[in-house]
Amino acid sequence: MKGKKVAESTVIMAQEMRPQDANSTGNVHGGTIMKLIETAAGVVATRHARADVVTVSVDRLDFYHTVTVGEFLTMRASLNYVGRTSMEVGVRVESENPITGTRKHTSTAYLTFVALNKKGRPTPLPPIILETKEQERRHEEAKARRQTRLLEKTREKEVPPDPVD
Repeated sequence: MKGKKVAESTVIMAQEMRPQDANSTGNVHGGTIMKLIETAAGVVATRHARADVVTVSVDRLDFYHTVTVGEFLTMRASLNYVGRTSMEVGVRVESENPITGTRKHTSTAYLTFVALNKKGRPTPLPPIILETKEQERRHEEAKARRQTRLLEKTREKEVPPDPVD
């Protein structure tokens, strides 16, 4: 299978935050931002796989600053790692005051997707082609996160489930 460059699937999405996206004080709901993150990451995963994809995990969704109504929210999403059937997409979220142009790094998240074939089963992915030192760094960090996820899954299987009352 022929590899694909990170740039072939990278996406930048922007949206103005409206009153329906926020609470009564004008702060945008974290869930609204989370949905936009997953949407941008899903586009990247689908572009790389050229197949249906499903989200299997979200790592390290951190919120650094609040976002308010009227601000622009920009999601920059790109592929970090590709395994046999799964891939990690990193998303950086920035808010921008449309009047002053001031930008803030609002959130970062890492999402793992699995590509599915027509029968809904995991399907092999094209390998990732890394072209820059930054892409190589992100790839190495993603491999470390993957190892942590796999270790956590193993530990979870070893712990018996809580009894139901």
